[in-house]
Amino acid sequence: MPRPTADAPILSLAVDARAREPAYLQLYGQLRGLILSGRLGARDRLPATRALAGELGLSRGTVVSAFELLQSEGYIESRVGAGAQVAALTPEHLLQVNARASPPPRDATPEPARRPQPPFHPNAAALDQFPHRDWARAMWTAWRDPPLDRMGNPDPQGHLPLRRAIAEHLGAWRGIACAPEQVFVFSGMTEGMALVGRALLSPGDLVWLEDPGYPLLHRVLAAHGFRPAPVPIDAEGFDPRLARATAPRARMAVITPSHQYPLGHTMPLPRRLELLDWARQQEGWIVEDDYASEYRYAGRPLSALMSLDERGRVIYAGAFSKVLFPALRLGYVVAPPAILPRLRAALARLPAQASIMAQPALAEFMASGQFAAHVRRMRRLYAGRQKKLLELLARELDGTLIAAPAEAGMHLVARLSPGLRIRDCDLSARVAAAGLVAPALSSYSQLKRPPQGLLLGYAGFAEAALRDAVRRLATIVAQCRRR
Repeated sequence: MPRPTADAPILSLAVDARAREPAYLQLYGQLRGLILSGRLGARDRLPATRALAGELGLSRGTVVSAFELLQSEGYIESRVGAGAQVAALTPEHLLQVNARASPPPRDATPEPARRPQPPFHPNAAALDQFPHRDWARAMWTAWRDPPLDRMGNPDPQGHLPLRRAIAEHLGAWRGIACAPEQVFVFSGMTEGMALVGRALLSPGDLVWLEDPGYPLLHRVLAAHGFRPAPVPIDAEGFDPRLARATAPRARMAVITPSHQYPLGHTMPLPRRLELLDWARQQEGWIVEDDYASEYRYAGRPLSALMSLDERGRVIYAGAFSKVLFPALRLGYVVAPPAILPRLRAALARLPAQASIMAQPALAEFMASGQFAAHVRRMRRLYAGRQKKLLELLARELDGTLIAAPAEAGMHLVARLSPGLRIRDCDLSARVAAAGLVAPALSSYSQLKRPPQGLLLGYAGFAEAALRDAVRRLATIVAQCRRR
């Protein structure tokens, strides 16, 4: 049940009528700060909007707007008959929590604390650098007076202004000429793959997957009745000739040609053309997963494989979870015009896809230029953090873990030197016992003799955290060498 209303923190609220910032944003920011500092804890009840408006000398609509914004971002939740209360916080919010200000749990059965992702986690982003106020304004613009059809019957293919913004972004960034009608918005890659598979494949069809690669894809494909066919990756990424030898009857390839995940290789033009030729000859399909394409640190962005496709055999997939924040849960696929009827028919047979709540805000965020500005800031920040991690590894690890610069992405792959006689999974387990997260490269592989290494994320960690983490990693490696 909710706790009693937390009166003491609420007394600190004050809105300055002379300030340039709107009153609802002032109230939103102050309440959010109380939640992040721990002064308002999980399940603390907030005052009724009418009562709080009277105390602060505001209109009830102003307070309601602030509460709706907090609820849309997951800070509070409302229940019929119980009013508004503080929700359980997501990890990206807790990155900003001041632990010293957090009070101890007041319940007999406290909820477990959620902590920021530990150093080296390959999916961690610099969420403390996200432009929260710009996002809040985009949410307010989208929902302060929405059309009724947005609230009751949104387009299952996705919010049209967002699909338009995605098409414009891909045209400028990846050289893909597409129309909003070709864009489908989902809550993630797995939903997009489910749609594409239902529309284009038959049960039992073989699908080429990169090895090492994204492990969840194996489970998703198998759950829908398709057969994954792992293809070993070399220094130039996916090899179409090896794929044909491995599984000659495959109907689809799911690849990351611009920045292979997790190794980071780039697929050269001859192989791209060879793969396109296979798709044309065999009437096969290519799903181009453009993992973290925005975070490229060397040279201009590479043209997408879809921009080379003249026969309509490539489906492009992207997501916003890495470039913005994971809790957004929005991704998309871009399909060739000829298969749009098949995808729409398959979409009608699937349950509801991405929530409409964030889509109009993201469309506004992109159209206003804030999205591009955020990407530019993060690209500079992440490039610097990658450089620092490489310097620390070279200085502290003495060649026992070998990492090379990556042209893109949010992590490095550190290979184990021959003299380090330990499997990567065992080393990863020891690293985890020390409070770090460095996944074993072999855990991304289905092969009998998987490659060995550790994934070391850098994007979400400041220099001091990286320095401490590398020293702890060096101590663990030194202990392994002495055994």
